[in-house]
Amino acid sequence: MRIVIKVGTSTLTHKTGRLNIRRVEGLVKVFSDLKNAGHQLVLVSSGAIGLGVGKLNLPGRPADMPTKQAAAAVGQCEMMYTYDQLFARYNHVAAQVLLTGEDVREPHRRANLENTLTRLLELNAVPIVNENDAVATDEVGVETTIGENDTLSAVVASLVKADLLIILSDIDGLYTADPRKDASARLIPVVMEVTAEIEALAGGTGSALASGGMATKLKAAKIAREAGCDMVIANGQKEEQLYDIAAGVPVGTRFLGRRTAKSE
Repeated sequence: MRIVIKVGTSTLTHKTGRLNIRRVEGLVKVFSDLKNAGHQLVLVSSGAIGLGVGKLNLPGRPADMPTKQAAAAVGQCEMMYTYDQLFARYNHVAAQVLLTGEDVREPHRRANLENTLTRLLELNAVPIVNENDAVATDEVGVETTIGENDTLSAVVASLVKADLLIILSDIDGLYTADPRKDASARLIPVVMEVTAEIEALAGGTGSALASGGMATKLKAAKIAREAGCDMVIANGQKEEQLYDIAAGVPVGTRFLGRRTAKSE
């Protein structure tokens, strides 16, 4: 399969903002094994700002845009260096792809981006995609930005015509209520369509270093569905589950992509 995997800041870093080395090593080991099994992978990785916050010894996620951008520039270097070293350990090649909202929205640039990603996959590389946060902004209402990587991962899945999008988070999936506050909350294993009732289940942002939440994941599920791509939300702390997800075993919450008459 062609699989896009999104890894969130809360999965990649400790609460201090520093890289969670053991978890990243475990994830890249499984990613590499999935490639060895014949799957094509695109990785959409958050964490640049969070890693920059840790490396610059800032007290927390910056509130002002210039410091956010500076943290992203520092953190992106550390993130790509780490991925490059770890993938090389398993004889795989990592490739950095930084983009902005304009690269997705403007038809000519979008075609170039699609061609680049497709060619990287043909060359058996692992594209590692992130928004270019050093020059883009995530302010509400700014048209040149995508804003957060849940949406970006769904856009990338659409661009590369992925079979599956996996969003790794700090929660096991979509619940009937917030499981951190409600002991009676139940995991929803399959979502056929993102309805108003499903959207009402979305809570706020989780990690203090992250920018996404369940609402952005549901937005991503809508984009993936329209592209005919299944999407799974799963816990990034349990990287071994990726084998089951790739094999079609029920894990987390699976949002079913729109099936055409031909595919059905």
